[in-house]
Amino acid sequence: MRKLDIFNHIWPKAFQTRLEQVSQIVDITKRSNDIPMMSDLDERFRVMDMFDEYQQVLSLASPPLEVIASPKDAAELAQIGNDGMAELVQRYPDRFPGFVASISMSDMDGALAETRRAIDQLGAAGVQIFTNVNGRPLDEPEFRPFFELMAEYDKPIWVHPARGAKMADYASEDTSKYEIWWTFGWPYETSVFLARLVFSKMMDAMPNLKIITHHAGGMVPFFEGRVGPGWDQLGARTSSVDYRALLKELKRRPIDYFRDFYADTATFGSKPALECALAFFGVDHMLFSSDAPFDPERGPMYIRETIKCIDAMDLSDEDRHKIYHGNAERMLGLA
Repeated sequence: MRKLDIFNHIWPKAFQTRLEQVSQIVDITKRSNDIPMMSDLDERFRVMDMFDEYQQVLSLASPPLEVIASPKDAAELAQIGNDGMAELVQRYPDRFPGFVASISMSDMDGALAETRRAIDQLGAAGVQIFTNVNGRPLDEPEFRPFFELMAEYDKPIWVHPARGAKMADYASEDTSKYEIWWTFGWPYETSVFLARLVFSKMMDAMPNLKIITHHAGGMVPFFEGRVGPGWDQLGARTSSVDYRALLKELKRRPIDYFRDFYADTATFGSKPALECALAFFGVDHMLFSSDAPFDPERGPMYIRETIKCIDAMDLSDEDRHKIYHGNAERMLGLA
């Protein structure tokens, strides 16, 4: 059965070289830099060949470009990365049937121009953004034109969480310890991003907006009760802002908007997490993803364990086809 991995990561060689020239390679950037499969095609092909009918839709790895470089350098990195991924898709269409463009959100005019270039000229299947822009929420008016443009294109937005150790776990501390910022912080970031889209009424304004969330939708599926009946009481816990009026202005229940989002299967080999996400989003909104090559074996483990979890789930052949490749083919136009 064809397996179309829609959320895995790569650094084309030219991108990696330029990144090393303009940015300090530390923390999560160093982690990506130290993984051979990130830029070594021979190593990537060796891993991919371990799995039958396995293909990848390429996207750049963390961190957000606007975090690690000046606006000018970040825009250049986006262009180099997109050109590199487009070239790989052209050279190896059987392995890479598509790619996800990257943009720098520190300059919206530049971000919109690169989005148009990547989609119109390079054939990008969609665009990857992160859950915040240097700590700013994506529902600020400055960023709205990007979402409007993607709704106009009817192309999906891949959303990757972004949070670092500088965002402390407690107000009394300066940094997050024990990589809590990653383990619990990233699922929280994803969930906050989705909530801001919903309550800013952007989903009412752009009902065809397609959002693909990394890591099976973050915290949302597990907290279905809070997202559903809990947020049906929006405003009951707050006296300083009239959230009850906002609740009436929404066209649907908050939870109904969350079910419209899409989730991938990148749960690091957790079958219960996949079952929870599937129960919440439904089979038509789940897409196969491994998050390769970020695993202890630097590539094969997450692919292998994700496939093992999906194959162990109580699914019909039709639904398994949807998750592995059918939904992605429909959304991305990748036959």
